[in-house]
Amino acid sequence: MPSQPDQRRQLSEFLRSRRERLTPEEVGLPQTSRRRTPGLRREELALLAGISATWYTYLEQGRKIRVSEQVLNALATALRLDRHEREHLLQLAGHAPAAEAEDPEPLTAEAGAVPLLLQPNPAYIIGGNYDVLSHNQAAHELFPRLITDAERPANFARWVFLEPVARDVLVDWEPEARGLLGRLRTLAARHSGDPRYTRLIEDLNEGSPQVRDWWPQYEVQARHSGRKRLRHPQRGAVDYAYIAFHLAEQPEQTLVVYADSSEPPAGGAAVTG
Repeated sequence: MPSQPDQRRQLSEFLRSRRERLTPEEVGLPQTSRRRTPGLRREELALLAGISATWYTYLEQGRKIRVSEQVLNALATALRLDRHEREHLLQLAGHAPAAEAEDPEPLTAEAGAVPLLLQPNPAYIIGGNYDVLSHNQAAHELFPRLITDAERPANFARWVFLEPVARDVLVDWEPEARGLLGRLRTLAARHSGDPRYTRLIEDLNEGSPQVRDWWPQYEVQARHSGRKRLRHPQRGAVDYAYIAFHLAEQPEQTLVVYADSSEPPAGGAAVTG
């Protein structure tokens, strides 16, 4: 579990990052004198949320104060947080359970065999920290150098940010990379202090200037299904639909399956994302 000082620090950073991304015009406030810092002022946000400016300042400074769920929801509304950001705010403030830090996640043999059964569709299983726990040959071909003989396990986040070939495979690299970092931020908050996450984040910050730039922006996302363009080694750029399934007994383990969205599956229906 994260320590209270660390959790208060994360809450402070999250609130500040969300306050700084809003402008007075966006929330219906008049533009006043020239501002030295971006975004809303603390007193403006407090006014929108209907709380004391002094009390909000204490909260953003990471002081040891208890905040009600009602006030947090008012802040979430004032900050225009989406559902995932609202859940993240509640969790950081102690109103949602955080996941316990665990040893590296065990993968059952039955679950590990599933990607092999899905060949020729690229498929893999990743853990909460994006370690690749199982994959099939199609995934090995679609994501070159993801699976290597290195001593530590393959990790999809390290591949995206630290492996140069990823920028060629991911046709829309920047939005894909930003989204992945937002999902990692969400998961890391649930496992504050877990060395699997701290080591990964340190590696990414050390090796990627984009991570050093984006991480302080505090974007958060949840894992989801959708579409992405990937460069296949033989077929060139392909529009894939991908679906993410959480394993029933290990909900942070995720099976990800890709399908060419231009080709109907065996039943003849088009794939939708």
